[in-house]
Amino acid sequence: MSSLSLAVRDSSTMLRRNLLHARRYPSLTLNLLLTPVMLLLLFVYIFGDTMSAGIGGGDRSDYIAYLVPGLLLMTIGSTTIGTAVSVSNDMTEGIIARFRTMAIHRPSVLVGHVVGSVLQCVMSVVLVGAVAAAIGFRSTDATALEWLAAFGLLVLFATALTWIAVGMGLISPNAEAASNNAMPLIFLPLISSAFVPIASMPGWFQPIAEYQPFTPAIETLRGLLLGTEIGHNGWLAIAWCVGLTVLGYFWSTSKFNGDAK
Repeated sequence: MSSLSLAVRDSSTMLRRNLLHARRYPSLTLNLLLTPVMLLLLFVYIFGDTMSAGIGGGDRSDYIAYLVPGLLLMTIGSTTIGTAVSVSNDMTEGIIARFRTMAIHRPSVLVGHVVGSVLQCVMSVVLVGAVAAAIGFRSTDATALEWLAAFGLLVLFATALTWIAVGMGLISPNAEAASNNAMPLIFLPLISSAFVPIASMPGWFQPIAEYQPFTPAIETLRGLLLGTEIGHNGWLAIAWCVGLTVLGYFWSTSKFNGDAK
């Protein structure tokens, strides 16, 4: 069997393993999914009218349209926390030591986690999107090409955050530490343009909100879903995604391979 065939076979096996774990123990994914759903309902039904007026909208529906793209990316961030916890559990419960004694493609362990997490992110985004559509979100101005680009951005962003989450899981001594280490993946959207425009923030805080990975991704997704201009945010979002993916990949693989020595 060629090296490529071996890598594909073992990665597929690890993917099935992680999907089975997610199906048998869905509580972690559901708990993490509740955060963006609760924030969506809270900001729409409690603060919706006030926030809509603050962004110059006419009614609550304007704020729903503004809010949903940021919540979709926040859903990805919260879902990948489960990946960090899962990786940490694997490292501390001894299964990785068992895998290392077997004739398997070593990177397939991490690839299985990454692919499984990206699939879970996509499913979580679909669920949150369904809730958003049920309470009034509409994307009537977006073309089919913009919808396809939006889906591609979500998958790319999920891949980037997943590799970062894998690295966080590898450096964590236990599952609780992994969850705490990955909390910036939920915290960063809160200080981005997800909930209010950057121009409405205090001047000293605007650079913090602007120069971070979530803001250009949110602005790009918002433009694609609403059929508006995205400007330079599209290139910035792609650059952040590629950079974080490369960083997370080399960080995770070096840590994983280093622990084997």
